Amino acid sequence: MKRIIILYTTFLCSFLAACNAQDGGSSASDNSADAKDEKKISKRDRSITAANAYNDLFLDSSAVESFIVQHKIPDTLSRRIRSFYNTRNYQFAWFSSRGLTEQAKGFWNLHDYHTTYRHDTVLHDKTLARTMDNLIAEESPHFSASNKSTVNTEIMLTEHFIQYMLTAYEDGYVKRKEMERFIPRKKEDPMAFADSILTKKHKDNKYFEDVNEPYKKLKEQLSRYYAIAKKGGWPAITGSVKSYKKGSSSPAIALLKKRLQITGDMPAGDTSQVFTDTLAAGIRTFQQRLGYTPTGTLTDVQLKDLNVPVQQRLQQLLLNMERMRWMPTEPEGNLIVVNIPEFVLHVYEGKTRAFDMNVVVGKEGHNTTMFNGDLNQIVFSPYWNVPPSIVKNEILPKMAANPGYLAAQNMEQIGTEGGLPKIRQLPGEGNSLGKVKFLFPNSFNIYFHDTNAKSLFSKDKRAYSHGCIRLSDPTKMAEYLLRGQPEWTPARIDEAMNSGTEKYVKLKKPVPVMITYYTAWVDDNGLLNFRDDIYTHDRDLAVKMFAGNQQMARR
Repeated sequence: MKRIIILYTTFLCSFLAACNAQDGGSSASDNSADAKDEKKISKRDRSITAANAYNDLFLDSSAVESFIVQHKIPDTLSRRIRSFYNTRNYQFAWFSSRGLTEQAKGFWNLHDYHTTYRHDTVLHDKTLARTMDNLIAEESPHFSASNKSTVNTEIMLTEHFIQYMLTAYEDGYVKRKEMERFIPRKKEDPMAFADSILTKKHKDNKYFEDVNEPYKKLKEQLSRYYAIAKKGGWPAITGSVKSYKKGSSSPAIALLKKRLQITGDMPAGDTSQVFTDTLAAGIRTFQQRLGYTPTGTLTDVQLKDLNVPVQQRLQQLLLNMERMRWMPTEPEGNLIVVNIPEFVLHVYEGKTRAFDMNVVVGKEGHNTTMFNGDLNQIVFSPYWNVPPSIVKNEILPKMAANPGYLAAQNMEQIGTEGGLPKIRQLPGEGNSLGKVKFLFPNSFNIYFHDTNAKSLFSKDKRAYSHGCIRLSDPTKMAEYLLRGQPEWTPARIDEAMNSGTEKYVKLKKPVPVMITYYTAWVDDNGLLNFRDDIYTHDRDLAVKMFAGNQQMARR
């Protein structure tokens, strides 16, 4: 009986302590020694409800306490974990019922880069890495708050997130409360949200944008667009694009000038109704900022772009500022970044951009996935091992209609797998991968490769592939990656690409690859760029982030 009383007393004390911590911590009178630390635990924000929450899953607060006890989390870290979830009212940060959130994937990419290239052994966790790889690769995920594995992964990610933030940034540049709000918590009015970002002041004059240059540049643009929105936005441009041509004159042209002057695409002051060289230059700047060939002559689609409301552009800036939190602030060595909506690959040497290359990415329904990888092999004169989905949906119907289809396409069947024939295309002319492919092993079977469809690179919008990324100049990429291996001269590379015999070449030093999704950013010339939301990621994120069910328009 005595033992039962002792156990009950111990349980009761633990329970009360846990509940007290969840609601904002003990008072100084309860435990004066910990009073200073307890003040650093944010109070539980009960204004967050299922109706206005960013995510649709909520944790049981006792699960957080159980995790802390079972994993023996030290007090300094456990207090931050409690504070993090208090701020969210125990809403999940990294999962929704539909799987990993965009922030979870962004953070994990950053985490992977940090542990791999900055050799952070404290954050390296093989078990968590395997779990995340499986979760990211899952095609139709569905999660519930009652799943113990999901709950443990959620809290473990938070633990790693806090540890990362404490080690990766110099003290003061990411404040505790700011860290707790890195992941959106609830739907907010876009204008109010922008205002809160722009007006915040820190006594020590240290801000996150000081250690994240792309974020800082977008914040400066947010200030401009917020001011434009406060003044009522810009005029709608109507009429036929044929009326907007050099030498013509109309009141609509004066309106077009005003529109371009508001966003800084042409100098202010010209209110005339005449289509001038200056207006043509302003149109070219606008076209360049939106990824079009700068012709100085508008198209119907570009006219729609001009008429996208300022409120929508402001939302786009906010969404992409959220994404830029998850980019390495100080890249080391080589880094390859592919921005899907831009249809461009960027090669960096530290902070310096070595070169850019146009790419073709996955068409809608065959989306190119956002993830990290390590480019470690080049394959010259490659076979194309046709993915099972293409075999099932495209090859089999053609084989049924034409028994000679495989031979005509220089393909062969090399067995069966999962009830489907295993088919590959031989190296040589007509091979869908062209003359070379570049491997960065991943669960999505995505890689860079050459292509025979060269004409696609002349298009402004280049989403045509089945998910892999086609390079406009694969020879340049091969020569660049092998520049540190002198035996691979340009002549030998050319020979290998045209040999018709598959050859694997391992890089001496793998190069990190990041596949990203930015629809707004500031380029090296200081121009604010916008791109189409080709996979509707912006639209989906806006529904979660912004109040009033303000869905972003999709063309």
